[in-house]
Amino acid sequence: MKILVCEDDKVVLKVIEVALVSEGVGAHFVNNGQKALDLLAENDYDLIITDIHMPYVNGDAVLNFVHGEQGKKTPVVMISSDNEEEVVALAKKSGVHAFISKPVHVDSLIKIVREIRDKN
Repeated sequence: MKILVCEDDKVVLKVIEVALVSEGVGAHFVNNGQKALDLLAENDYDLIITDIHMPYVNGDAVLNFVHGEQGKKTPVVMISSDNEEEVVALAKKSGVHAFISKPVHVDSLIKIVREIRDKN
């Protein structure tokens, strides 16, 4: 399973890394949306995990690039400290597979990763 993680918070990034390593899953890690777009232009991923609010290019733009411009159906998990109902609803309406509120709980993330892995 090939995963792209886009998160600018070092602590959250470490939590995600620990969760993925415990599942034996490899990932590319970037700390801003532009780097994510650069990798997405050259690589295919089975899952994208991205924060909504990031430097240069936000998570919504990453989602739109993958599902819109590239026309791929790659599952996208959106992460944000904005866990208000309207933000979650907007994210899901935009086509995200799942929404995770910060602080990220390892068990929730692993459950989503396993679900996606088992579908492929």
